[in-house]
Amino acid sequence: MEINADAGESFGRWTLGDQEALFAHIDAVNVACGFHAGDPTTMRKTVEQAIAHDLSLGAHPGYQDLLGFGRRAIPMPADALVDLVLYQVGAFAAIVRERGGELRHVKPHGSLYRTISIDRGVADAVGRGLTRSFPGLPVYLAPGIGADELEAAGCTVVRENAVDLEFDDDGMNVIEPVPQPKDPITVARQAVRIVQGHVQTNTGGTVPMNIESMCVHGDRANAPEIAAAVRRAISDAGHAVGPRAR
Repeated sequence: MEINADAGESFGRWTLGDQEALFAHIDAVNVACGFHAGDPTTMRKTVEQAIAHDLSLGAHPGYQDLLGFGRRAIPMPADALVDLVLYQVGAFAAIVRERGGELRHVKPHGSLYRTISIDRGVADAVGRGLTRSFPGLPVYLAPGIGADELEAAGCTVVRENAVDLEFDDDGMNVIEPVPQPKDPITVARQAVRIVQGHVQTNTGGTVPMNIESMCVHGDRANAPEIAAAVRRAISDAGHAVGPRAR
């Protein structure tokens, strides 16, 4: 099981999250591309940190929603949404290349992630756009119709979910508008259940879960402690934890 994290979400003089501490406990990083959070200099500094920690670098495009941190959906035509994604991924790819790194995946952010996960038309359009512009670049997305549609459009899909969020009865993460600190042990127990192939929902039920990577949100105040606890718990339960094959 790979552990990924969303990061690079500081903006100008405002710092969000302890990336140096977090990066010691993860395998891949999804870097904000300036629309929901981040800025060009933050992107460059985050890339440098990630390269120093030998992390897989991913673009993390979101809706153009700085005020809402990309956690509000913005209705738009599918072709405009494709433009939105390609613009951000292209900018990030240029910074990664200039720093001597390699772009290894893309993971949509927040409400954009959910839109692509549940809307076949949007998933198809985004998948075709990415396949044309970045052939072979894996897309991280929750299991479901969106992931299936991306594959049909020619994308490689890495199925993932956020371990530090609750799940609904469809196996989808429940978005938190403002993340609060969470008990690392509680999250770690959920991680072990996920690795074992199931997860408890916010209604008390259980749904199957088959993923290759799990996410810890870097904007959560105690994200480094959560990532460390998750990594330790998976290993202690006898499961392999580490980066996907590059």
